[in-house]
Amino acid sequence: MQKPKILLTNDDGINAPGIVTLAESLSDFADISIVAPLSEMSAMGHAITISDPLKVTEIFKDDQHFGWAVGGTPADCVKLAINGGLVEKPDLVISGINQGANVGVDIIYSGTVSAAYEGTILSIPSMAISLDSFVQKDFTAAGKVAHIMAERILKEGLPEGTLLNVNVPAGEYSSFKGFSVTRQGSGTYKETMDRREDPRKRIYYWLSGTRTYENSDPDMDENAVRAGFVTLTPLHYELTNTGYMQALESWELNLG
Repeated sequence: MQKPKILLTNDDGINAPGIVTLAESLSDFADISIVAPLSEMSAMGHAITISDPLKVTEIFKDDQHFGWAVGGTPADCVKLAINGGLVEKPDLVISGINQGANVGVDIIYSGTVSAAYEGTILSIPSMAISLDSFVQKDFTAAGKVAHIMAERILKEGLPEGTLLNVNVPAGEYSSFKGFSVTRQGSGTYKETMDRREDPRKRIYYWLSGTRTYENSDPDMDENAVRAGFVTLTPLHYELTNTGYMQALESWELNLG
């Protein structure tokens, strides 16, 4: 029986430990291909490269082919892998395992989620997976979750135009409270632009900020993952606010 083909990518870079663990976790039942950014591309959103060539480097680990490193964004990696013929057309695209959760407004900025969006645009079932920690370097538990979800998505499929955004709590696998189907949260950031001066008296700015949680609803991704649940959030790239269309039509605009 032929194994399913899974394409892995991320936004933390091809040498990030999360994608290594992801490959190890899935290789027992799937043929794995890796096409990921050469360097970290966090918070790149759905940026794609159209004005410069994309350079590709084959990466080896322990003298074995590991994957292809692309001098571009996460979305570039998925486009190039599939449309550029770097790999056979996959049955599933998985982006991750990201260092840090992708919940609330992070979903908009996330290169991890955007890579999964790209797979969805190309009509391939896709999943993004992230670990809710910036300090925990052991991705084993998240790898186990990825294995469960990959097998289930391959069996059940996903609706056209919909991806699955998975966030895994920090800590040991045995401490997880279960799976929770959630909505995208409303949390955002209280941002500051730190104004600085370099040794040549040139002004520059450094973006920083603190996370805010504006809603305590337990069915929101950011609250459920902090409560110890693995969150499953179905996302789609249809952004139209259909509920507002009728009100907008009431404006009765004309060009007269």
